[in-house]
Amino acid sequence: MHPVLFVLGPLTIYSFGFMLAIAVMVCSYLMARDAKRLNVPPETVYDFAFWTAFSGIIGARLFYVALNWGFFMQSPIEIIQIQNGGLAWQGGLIAGIPTAVIYLRRKNLPLLPFLDLASPYVALGQAIGRIGCFLNGCCHGREVSWGIYVPLYHERLYPTQIYESVGLFAVFLILKKISARPHFNGEVMIVYLLLAAVLRFSVQFFRYDYDPVFMGLGIFQWICVGIFIAAILLLQSIKSKKIS
Repeated sequence: MHPVLFVLGPLTIYSFGFMLAIAVMVCSYLMARDAKRLNVPPETVYDFAFWTAFSGIIGARLFYVALNWGFFMQSPIEIIQIQNGGLAWQGGLIAGIPTAVIYLRRKNLPLLPFLDLASPYVALGQAIGRIGCFLNGCCHGREVSWGIYVPLYHERLYPTQIYESVGLFAVFLILKKISARPHFNGEVMIVYLLLAAVLRFSVQFFRYDYDPVFMGLGIFQWICVGIFIAAILLLQSIKSKKIS
């Protein structure tokens, strides 16, 4: 693990934050390139990416803090120590989607086509971000004899960060393939929500924070179930033309 990539005088570059920055920059550039087919200028895409990424990170952090309130009550300063990891994808989704919708409505941009455009790069950004988790040593799996040795914990652990990174990159490729063929507006976004929820639900069984609360499932898994159901309901709304 390499939580600190390098130090330049008083400046410390953390691997987690560095990979988040790389994710935002790479995905913003690729999305701006693809947005030409919607006649959307690059600067609009960069603004969209900034505000959705910013709100998503804030939402992901607040959600994680809320679910681990006991720890943060003991060490309040840790709430702002984002370089140590601690972002919940579900919280980022809850905060990021409304921000994206508000931004697109205010700019009079086509809602569903633009969300379809963005969805593959959300998955790609998450895949890159999980590499930051791996380097940082957070979001790790439970102990297993054949796992990757993590000096920070002096144990061999399931590399759940890598599981998610590879899985999300596969989701990215699937979404790009769907984008390249004829599809209804909103289809790419719906498939993203369904696949991302299933992936996170599955990986949770191997994570250190897998803590069943009901029917053998943990809180994060129940949230994934909720996201999956919400995606199905959203699909019905799109099909019935209630959302466009």
